Amino acid sequence: MNLPETGRPVDDLLAEIVRLKRHDLPVRGGQVTAYVYDTGRPAAHEAAARAYAEMLEVNALDPTAFPSVVEMERQVVGAVAGLLGGGHGVFTSGGTESIMLAVKAARDTARRDRPNLVVPVTAHPAFHKAAHYLGLTVRPVPVDLGTYKVRPDTVRDAIDGDTVLVVASAPSYPQGVLDPVEEVAAVAADAGVPCHVDACVGGWLLPWLREAGATVPPFDLSVPGVTSLSCDLHKYGYAPKGASVVLFADPAMRRRAYFASAAWPGYTVVNATVQSSRSAGPLGGAWATLHALGRRGYVDLARATLEASAALREGIARVPGLRVLGEPESALVALAGDDLDVFVLADEARARGWFLQPQLSYAGIPANLHITVTGVTLAGVEAMLKVIAESAQAARRRGPVVLPEGLVELVAGLDLDALTDAEFAELAASVGVDLRPGSGQPEMAVVNTVLDALPAAAREAVLVRFLSVLYG
Repeated sequence: MNLPETGRPVDDLLAEIVRLKRHDLPVRGGQVTAYVYDTGRPAAHEAAARAYAEMLEVNALDPTAFPSVVEMERQVVGAVAGLLGGGHGVFTSGGTESIMLAVKAARDTARRDRPNLVVPVTAHPAFHKAAHYLGLTVRPVPVDLGTYKVRPDTVRDAIDGDTVLVVASAPSYPQGVLDPVEEVAAVAADAGVPCHVDACVGGWLLPWLREAGATVPPFDLSVPGVTSLSCDLHKYGYAPKGASVVLFADPAMRRRAYFASAAWPGYTVVNATVQSSRSAGPLGGAWATLHALGRRGYVDLARATLEASAALREGIARVPGLRVLGEPESALVALAGDDLDVFVLADEARARGWFLQPQLSYAGIPANLHITVTGVTLAGVEAMLKVIAESAQAARRRGPVVLPEGLVELVAGLDLDALTDAEFAELAASVGVDLRPGSGQPEMAVVNTVLDALPAAAREAVLVRFLSVLYG
């Protein structure tokens, strides 16, 4: 970007933003089944946006300078704690930061020389990220390939003297099922190890589903042995992005999540989060959303979500060649294909204006498409099912992606560090995936098929280069 010589008018800037967003997926309406959460209630979104703007320039770095931050956070964290079994919390920028703080607190509490985490293979990669940043080792354990839930006995077998944290998901993102939290927490407690429940997706949904009539097993801080829990408010709390809470059963453990430094001659540094300076906009947006919807609003949204999820599962079962993986207990549905390529199906749906999120095969779990059901989904569930059925037929006609012979072996054997971004882009373009500026949105079936055929380490290396080329 070349900075303009003089400032540009606001209307001009907003028009430019609209132009830049012309190829973005829509954030309202329910046709994007990942990344965004829509209530279908404009008034609630408007309240959040206005509160976000009001708090935009307030810096949460120093709560003594901006006491509004303290009061809002107390209310928001208090609401989450009140719903999820109590505890002492921190408002964070998202699930990854909440998980990062939970891992830090566990590491600093245990003080092991070679600390490790015991996590199901379905646990969110945020735990791997936290371990990477904080110097821990991840000890992944398999899940049952019928239920997609972790088994307590495999967790018990993976724990050793250096384990500082055991993880269970409520629900796990890939298939939307709840790990047996009570049993896993009991195993962890028997071993004297803290247990974190990743309820980033379900924390602000499962209690309302229960109130709407669903059967939801215990999963929160009221469960003996659960020592911390993460809950995202920018998911089923429907707050603007940048809103999550991590709760600790013990206030001493919450203090382990904090960071303070006095080894310099400047201002006092004490942070509750990974970030230092940060806008209080997300906090204001979350606070306003909770007030704008209220308990009744969340129960009504949960009831609509429950109905839409059931309709979606039943509708997918009627599409030849498709099946739902496991028995989802929340509002996340994963569908796999028996005789058709789900990656091609995703491209066909995208061409029809719908985004279904591809998920790669891993640890015996087949490649599939992920759908996040939100409050707005019910109004369009029949339209979604129609698109899925049409896209499945089109995918069957097209057939699966056929990769050039030897391509996977070539990619797996490449020294990607020896390639420039331009050379990597040329390699991608040679197999029909043009990432170069001005080339438009590539179909992703080829990309996903290549990634699906690679081992995890090679996938990660390719994804890093993919991102590097996109940003140039």
